[in-house]
Amino acid sequence: MKRNISVALLAIFLLLLPALDLRAQSDSSSQKTLAATMDVYVFPAKGQEATQQSQDEAACYNWAVQNTGTDPFELAKKADADQAKTEQAKKEASTAGQGAGAAGAVKGAAAGALIGEIANDDAGKGAAYGAAAGLIAGRRRGKKAEQQAQNQIEQQSQTSQAATQEQITNFKKAFSVCLEAKKYLAKY
Repeated sequence: MKRNISVALLAIFLLLLPALDLRAQSDSSSQKTLAATMDVYVFPAKGQEATQQSQDEAACYNWAVQNTGTDPFELAKKADADQAKTEQAKKEASTAGQGAGAAGAVKGAAAGALIGEIANDDAGKGAAYGAAAGLIAGRRRGKKAEQQAQNQIEQQSQTSQAATQEQITNFKKAFSVCLEAKKYLAKY
């Protein structure tokens, strides 16, 4: 009984295999158009052929690059590089407050020793209290400096991303206008 079920499943699989293979071939042979890679949807309103649409998209791409001064593929590379720089800057900023606690402890110990000597002729005890207070204050200053650096980096990153997005949007507008002049419907 188990053998009959196995044979039946194998037969079904062999019957479906050609259909699965055709579907895989059609998926790999279909390539995105230039507009589709930029998330611009284009429909040939006058029944233009795919080769004509491809030529028109290339011409409109070049026209939009010339008129906006923006190449979206170059912007994508720049955005990736900016993101990598931002991550590196964040790593560096995380070390901004390192050593602040030790520096605070040294300053606190010096001040504490002076105050301890004046107050009760015990510079050592004053230095210990001063060092502890300086350590805490130094760490707080260090954390604050680190947080400020992180916030500044994040703000610069967001500003850069917004500017890049605006350039891409302007490019898509120009690209779409050109395609519409060539009798296509274009939306982004």
